[in-house]
Amino acid sequence: MASVSGLQGVRGAFVHAPLLGEVDFHPDALIAFDETGQIRHVDDARAEDSIQLASRLAEAGSLLTLDEGQVLLPGLIDLHVHAPQFPQMGTCLDLPLEDWLMKYTFPLEARYSDIAFAQHVYDLLVRELLAQGTTTAVYFATIHQDASLALARRCMELGQRAFVGKLSMDNPETCPDFYREAGASAGIASARAFIHAVGELTAASNGLVKPVITPRFLPSCTDDLLSGLGELTGVHGCHVQTHCSESDWEHGYGLQRFGATDTLTLERFGLLTDRTILAHCNFIDDEDIGRIRSVGAGVAHCPLSNIYFSHAVFASRRALEAGVDVGLGSDIAGGSSPSLIENMRMAIHVSRLLEDGVDHRLAKAERGREGARISSREAFWMATTAGGRALSEPIGLFREGYRFDAILMDARRPVFPGMPAGERGQGIELIDRLVYASHAQNIRKVWVDGRIVVDKGLAATAR
Repeated sequence: MASVSGLQGVRGAFVHAPLLGEVDFHPDALIAFDETGQIRHVDDARAEDSIQLASRLAEAGSLLTLDEGQVLLPGLIDLHVHAPQFPQMGTCLDLPLEDWLMKYTFPLEARYSDIAFAQHVYDLLVRELLAQGTTTAVYFATIHQDASLALARRCMELGQRAFVGKLSMDNPETCPDFYREAGASAGIASARAFIHAVGELTAASNGLVKPVITPRFLPSCTDDLLSGLGELTGVHGCHVQTHCSESDWEHGYGLQRFGATDTLTLERFGLLTDRTILAHCNFIDDEDIGRIRSVGAGVAHCPLSNIYFSHAVFASRRALEAGVDVGLGSDIAGGSSPSLIENMRMAIHVSRLLEDGVDHRLAKAERGREGARISSREAFWMATTAGGRALSEPIGLFREGYRFDAILMDARRPVFPGMPAGERGQGIELIDRLVYASHAQNIRKVWVDGRIVVDKGLAATAR
């Protein structure tokens, strides 16, 4: 048998979702990963090779054995976070999107020219997301080079897998004088410099932090800036993130200015690729869905913030059935919770509202959209497997060759009040309980790339 030098192992129950709509539960398995964080072994703990490996890992003091009532989940993947908006989370949600940006958000984001302020906020944010089980986050930063690099650096230091984008926005018609880039040339040069700077960090972080080309949305960018960012995308092969057909206002703006939907316009500028994350997509049509699916782009469904700013419910079932990789986004601060568990619940809730309708004055047959609901299994897939697929990264599953990003859930805590030990369910029932009833206090440990980055203690017995 191969040496266990450098290997670590976890034995116990785990659950993941390799296929949409299905969960794969293993009540007693062994997962081993190497010093780089790559999973090298996944099998039933009673299999002969697992028994031998577990024995050698235990002898080396490198085996963690989970207790009754504990279960390992893949790390949660948040595809859409506005990092600088963290201070206003849960407030200032009283205006339409375009007014909200001007009155509250642009003034807040402009403050990140103060690097000390940026470092303080970003430290709090990354720690909070890790404690919520978010092992991977896709971040919008601001237009400020130094502050955006500070976010990337803090993610690396705290051990979070992160895709960080310095914002690009230069349109004087939609962006205030105090918060926009000097012009397209300056914006392109700044984006290029950020890509190179994060590349240097990446070399020191085993690829944990990567740059993202980030036009805020079509209204905030001139044609020249969009063209230049598209060229950078082709040259560097970076991930791209932007808002897409989020609200009546934004969707209508794109139709009026470009004569096409956001999706088709982004494609024309070279910004729709298999590494593009499109946030919201509430107003995409069947042609848009076809284009997103054909190029392999991903969608960040943000159910909490859509309630406030979109004036529509994203038809997640329609996109999923079309084969689009739909993940979840907290969309801080339009979203009022940093928890992807909460956003899983909300994704289910809004899909039920879409299916059932909300206006009691209409007949039941006219009130909703039949077949629109999603289940806890699909929401769990969106928060894990789909996020990894959308990013083209080997994360979101417990599979050999994937990265060991994981969270340890302790179901002995208030998640299942009144439920005796040993009766907390398996497979589908377990996912139902975890999605609908768990909270951050049930998360006891968090790993990213095989490294423990959150340890709340009292979670498992090492032996």
